[in-house]
Amino acid sequence: MSIFALQSIAGGFLDEDLQHFNKKFDDWCIQFENYEDAMKVMQTLENQENIDIVEITPLSYPKYFFPALQGTIYVTRQIEDKIICVVEPIMGSSFRIAICDLKTSNVRLTKTHYKTIPSVEGAFASFSE
Repeated sequence: MSIFALQSIAGGFLDEDLQHFNKKFDDWCIQFENYEDAMKVMQTLENQENIDIVEITPLSYPKYFFPALQGTIYVTRQIEDKIICVVEPIMGSSFRIAICDLKTSNVRLTKTHYKTIPSVEGAFASFSE
């Protein structure tokens, strides 16, 4: 499960108007089902040397695939059919571990709150359901 997008080397994803780059990848960004289609569109643009084709997956950009996932995401990894993320739901709040199901697109936060990065890193590294 992946999609392809056009990204400026300075950051940002090409908007569907094919002229502006959005800082975050969202529903307004142009997306492609395969690399070849992205290449065809990129070849029609000016300044091609400043644009890269990137693959977006649930592991690399979980917020796009799981709209219910809120907050700042720090790290992700995949365990079977789930994407596990360390999130800070609200700036300054405790860290949580989010479990994102690839089959259902459901997101669940664990009950445990972690105050520091080292404590959540340990839990994340050894996480299993």
